[in-house]
Amino acid sequence: MSVAPEEGPRLVPAGAPDDPERHKSPRRGMCAAVLFLEAIALALTVPVIIRVSDVDPAVAVAVGGGLALACLVVSGLLRRPWGYTVGWVLQVGAVGLAVLVPAMLFLGGLFAGLWATADLLGRKIDRERGAAWQQYDAADGA
Repeated sequence: MSVAPEEGPRLVPAGAPDDPERHKSPRRGMCAAVLFLEAIALALTVPVIIRVSDVDPAVAVAVGGGLALACLVVSGLLRRPWGYTVGWVLQVGAVGLAVLVPAMLFLGGLFAGLWATADLLGRKIDRERGAAWQQYDAADGA
């Protein structure tokens, strides 16, 4: 009995126009990492909101847990351009938690700064990578 060899994944030369690595966005990875870490921090604020601010536990879970869950969902939506806009809105919400817990002004501001850095620096890297790949393609085709 003869067994046909299995076809493995199609190998694409590194740097080829259809190379998946060529299209990965550092911006998306950095922003998703910030949102993931922010989700952990926001989830951990729920007990603080309950103890420090004497807020009803249901409200604390809804606000803190809701923002944490939203961060996780939005980190998956960064494939779409509007996902970054929603990420900015989440940063405003995290800073807005300072109404319930004043320390969140610092923590929310810290994550907003990390988000801004990841978003703006990621855009710059994406632009420069795109220009470099265009130069590479132009030199390769000449």
